[in-house]
Amino acid sequence: MVKADHYTSNQHADITNSSFLFSSWLRITLGDNPFKETEILAQEARSEEKSPSGSTVTPVTVAQVPGLNTLGISMARLDFAPMGVIPPHFHPRANEILTVIEGSLEVGLVTSNPDNRLITKTLQKGYVFVFPVGLVHFQRNVGNGYAVAISGMSSQNPGVVTVTNAVFGVKPDISADIYIPID
Repeated sequence: MVKADHYTSNQHADITNSSFLFSSWLRITLGDNPFKETEILAQEARSEEKSPSGSTVTPVTVAQVPGLNTLGISMARLDFAPMGVIPPHFHPRANEILTVIEGSLEVGLVTSNPDNRLITKTLQKGYVFVFPVGLVHFQRNVGNGYAVAISGMSSQNPGVVTVTNAVFGVKPDISADIYIPID
C-alpha cells in the first residue's frame, strides 16, 4: 500500500490506463473555435447557481487521476468570464505556477507577517507567475473577453482554503471578540 496526502492505493493491483488519464480538457480543441468550450464554461460560471465569481476551476489532482499518487504534482485549468475572479485563497500543501493561455489576468499575492504586502501584476498570454506555498493569492480577468490559464502544483493534493469562507463561513461562527486588529 502507498499512502500520501490521505490517499491510499495498491501499488499494482488497482492500476489501469485510466489511473493515468484525464480527458475533460480535450473537448476545448474540438470545432472551429478552440475557445468555444471556454466561452461555454465561463458563461456557465457566470450563472449564480454555478459560480457568482465568474470563474471555473477544473482540477487534475490525485482525486481525478489516481496515478498522481505520490508523484507530488497536479494541475488545474482556470476559465474566466469577463471580469471573473478567483477570490483570495491559498494552497496549504503546494506551490503554484500559473501560465496564461488566453486573455489578461491580474494576479496578486500577500506576503507573510509582519509585512503583509500586496504584490500584483497584470499577466498577458504566455506570462508565467509563481505563488509560493501558503501565501494568500487571487486571479482576476481584466481583459474584455474570456481568459484561460493553466496552473501546475507541487503536490498531488494541494488543497485550497478560500479566505472568506475560512474566516466568515465557519460553523459555528468564530466569536467576534476573537477578531482583534493587529498593528
